[in-house]
Amino acid sequence: MSLGTGSRQLGSTSTLGDAFYPLYRRVFDEDGDFVASVEDKLGQARMADNVEMYISRALAVGVIAGLMLWLLGMLLSYLTLTQVLQLTAEDISILGLQLPEGVASATDALKIPALAFVSGIFFGTVGFATGFGSLLSIPYFRANSRQREINVLLADSIAFMYALSVGGLNQLEILQAMAQADDTYGEVSREFQVIVLETEYFDTDYRTAIRNQALQTPSEELSQFLTDMLSIVDSGGDMTSFLEDQKDKHIRTAKQEQKKVLDTLELFGEMYMTLSLFPLLLIIILVIMSMMSPGSRMDMMLGTVYGLIPLTGLGFLVLTSTVTQDSIGDGYLRPDTGDGQTYAEADEGILNLGLVENYTGTYSVFGRIKNREGTYRVIEVLKAPHVFFRDNPLMVLGLTVPMTLVFYATVVFFHLAPLNVAEFVAPAGTGVPDKIGFIQPGTRGRTWELPAIVGTFMWLYVPIYLNLLPLSFFHEWNLRTRRSVIGNLSENLRKLSSANDTGMTLLESIKVVADTSSGRMADELEAMHAKVNYGTSLKNTLREFNNRYHIPRLARTVKLIGEAQEASSQIQDVLSTAAQASENQDDIDRERKSRTRMQMVIIIMTYLTLLGVMALLKVKFLTVMGDLASQTAGGGAESAGDAPGGDLSSVNVDVLSVLFFHAVVLQALLSSLIAGYIREVSLMASLKFAVTLPTIALIVWYVVEWIS
Repeated sequence: MSLGTGSRQLGSTSTLGDAFYPLYRRVFDEDGDFVASVEDKLGQARMADNVEMYISRALAVGVIAGLMLWLLGMLLSYLTLTQVLQLTAEDISILGLQLPEGVASATDALKIPALAFVSGIFFGTVGFATGFGSLLSIPYFRANSRQREINVLLADSIAFMYALSVGGLNQLEILQAMAQADDTYGEVSREFQVIVLETEYFDTDYRTAIRNQALQTPSEELSQFLTDMLSIVDSGGDMTSFLEDQKDKHIRTAKQEQKKVLDTLELFGEMYMTLSLFPLLLIIILVIMSMMSPGSRMDMMLGTVYGLIPLTGLGFLVLTSTVTQDSIGDGYLRPDTGDGQTYAEADEGILNLGLVENYTGTYSVFGRIKNREGTYRVIEVLKAPHVFFRDNPLMVLGLTVPMTLVFYATVVFFHLAPLNVAEFVAPAGTGVPDKIGFIQPGTRGRTWELPAIVGTFMWLYVPIYLNLLPLSFFHEWNLRTRRSVIGNLSENLRKLSSANDTGMTLLESIKVVADTSSGRMADELEAMHAKVNYGTSLKNTLREFNNRYHIPRLARTVKLIGEAQEASSQIQDVLSTAAQASENQDDIDRERKSRTRMQMVIIIMTYLTLLGVMALLKVKFLTVMGDLASQTAGGGAESAGDAPGGDLSSVNVDVLSVLFFHAVVLQALLSSLIAGYIREVSLMASLKFAVTLPTIALIVWYVVEWIS
């Protein structure tokens, strides 16, 4: 079914390209710079499209979108002029010119159609540019994405090749090993796959293949590396020394790039400190304007709280995401099965029963094994659900989301929280509530003394506590468990290298390090030694250890050791290289944590400052305004005229209090997202802040409501 659908889509796009190919021949020069640029980007993005057909399809999409928006624009502009604005030809002047009577009559008849036609041309131009540009931008975006990933992984890739060279592999074997390491080195490995495939299937010598790929790759750094490597190959130089020099060079480059990113984040932190205070100043100005003039500014305040604050925070989050560099890859290593299945797909879990699923249905015994395996997995999860949720944090939402839905069904059925906007502002129903807003027994209806706090707690804070709090707990537990393995990774690699240098085999070195170390890594090394003694190959044991924690940095180290130990058991130079690469990564991570900690503190302190100012305004400003408004309403027109600052009867203090509270809560959530993302380059890292900062806002605002 999917093949047929893909064939129909391919046929339709090919038909469009064929139909607009003559237009492409008329508009574009096939030997021009623009066509050459698109062709280069298609190759760099690894898109198997002919440049002529691709631009022709882009023209087809642009023309179709332009025609549709042209017709729609003319229709809408004509209806707007004649029906909505109810304009006639006499109401529209042409630059105030006085035309002769004969010309004026003809001009009057063409004014509205001409304006509609011009509007259609404008919309059509926008539609063509959007359709044509969006399709042409795809290879550029993909090429830039591949370039970024290649630059991030290049230093580790060169270290991997250097370790293989130290292990005794020749140039061709290094290229082939690099091409097969796509589960660890991603796009860098795919660049080498092109070199290997070109030599195997197109009868090209590997020197020419390297030269071609140096011209084709989207990364200038990789292009320069391949060019330098080609000169070493042609001159017969020492490849090991060359790779060692390149490794050190790109490690320094990675540190410099990291410093630039951190400097940019510091600039963004200062920008956010200024921009986040702008909505607060705007709210204060609007409140003062609503006091000084009879016109209402409520729409602008609503737009500021529920529009400007979220847009400012989300815009800054998007801006930050364009600068930060996250970890490339999922951290899993592929088993040597030859079928292309990743270990992530065969990983142990309640939803996947492993290899038995591949044989279920062939014989009845496999069906019974699958049932027994499924029952065993379920029992293991029920015995230790906390361990299962630690290893799979997102699975906890399978419990908390239904609980949240049941809670809200109960709230709506029994009217335990405000159900409309009016109830957020003033208490609903009858009866006298107690001080903290609970309903006294025996009263009819539902009454809250603090409706804004109660309503916001029910509709916002309860989902946070039911969903984000357990998710944050298990995510942090999972993160700490995985990081405990790489906490002393560099030290253990140095120990392995020293033990292996004394003449011990790698397995014996693992046993020695396990006996002389402590912590989770020592336990894992002990388990690896036991598995190998029971018949499991060391490479598979290393892979299983890596996939249990699936950390990209750990995966690159394990991949390097696993490949090197197949050639020789004496790999002290490889282990030393892995230790050096790990130490360099430790330095980068240490500097990043130190620098981003300051940005996180700035963001949190900025929010706390905003919260304090809003609380002070509530106590010292809104409370006084409420008293003056009540005095004005009780004293009549004479008191209104004598009230300082103008007429306060139109100022709704309860609504302003709700807006102030919602403003600080929204700011808390957005500050949490930004602080967590800058800290760990992950939105999941924002969960602990998303629980803590809104809770601080709730406590502070409850105290403010109590004393006011």
